[in-house]
Order: sequence, then C-alpha cells, then structure tokens
Amino acid sequence: MFIVSACLAGVKCKYNAEDNLHPQIRELLKQERVQLVCPEQLGGLSTPRCPAEIAGGSGEDVWSGKAQVLTREGTDVTGNFIRGGEETLRIARLLGAKGAILKEGSPSCGSSLIYDGTFQGVKKPGQGVTAALLRKEGLKVYSENDFAE
Repeated sequence: MFIVSACLAGVKCKYNAEDNLHPQIRELLKQERVQLVCPEQLGGLSTPRCPAEIAGGSGEDVWSGKAQVLTREGTDVTGNFIRGGEETLRIARLLGAKGAILKEGSPSCGSSLIYDGTFQGVKKPGQGVTAALLRKEGLKVYSENDFAE
C-alpha cells in the first residue's frame, strides 16, 4: 500500500480545483494498491484555495519553525500545512503504507522540488511540508516522475 497525492489520480483537489492526472497512478488506484490523500484538504484548506508557497526555506524548515507557508496574498497557512502533514502520516501508519507517491513541486508534496516562495513559477531544490515529515518518519517518498523506478 502506498499513500498517493489525490490530484495524481484525477481528483480535482489542486488549489485551482483542477487535477494532475497521471495514467499510471490511475491504474494503481484501480488495482487498489494506493490510498489517496490531499494533505492541504486534510489540513483544513478548501478547494479552490489561494495558491501557497513556502517562504524562507523548505518543508524541513517549516517543521523546525524557520519557514512559513504563505498564500500569494500573504496569509499564513503554515498551521494548515502542518496539520495536513500530520494527518497524512497518521493515515500512512494506520494502513501500514510502505511509502508515498506525491506531486512534485507542491508546497505539501514536493519530494525534490518546490516553488521558491516568490509566486513567479520558479522552482528550487527542496521538499514540501508533508514529504519532509514522511521521510523524517522513515517512509520512502517518490514523485510522479520516479515512482516506477
């Protein structure tokens, strides 16, 4: 069993109420090998919602209190992202998940790339808030680009 970003399976849960459908993920869902989650919704954010990015660091820095997650309008949604990460971890533990396949670039789910906090579409190396927590707790974290490996 793997935890998977719901948007990758076609659930319209992105900030703009769209999805990031990935055909191979949809196939895993049909085989009942994955559990879908949206950490941002689990953290209490609505869909649609204002886009958010990590300001001042990466997901690891959010957990250590050195960075925040802010919307484009400047609203601090760090607590929602932390709550979403904690809920995702709780679900993974309940299911005995071996790992997670998460949406690259997301401030929650990015496994190796996140947006730089300027809302200019620029990505930088780093993990999202949920990805950082899952890795810290020993789960393998993949993106939609490398899970098949």
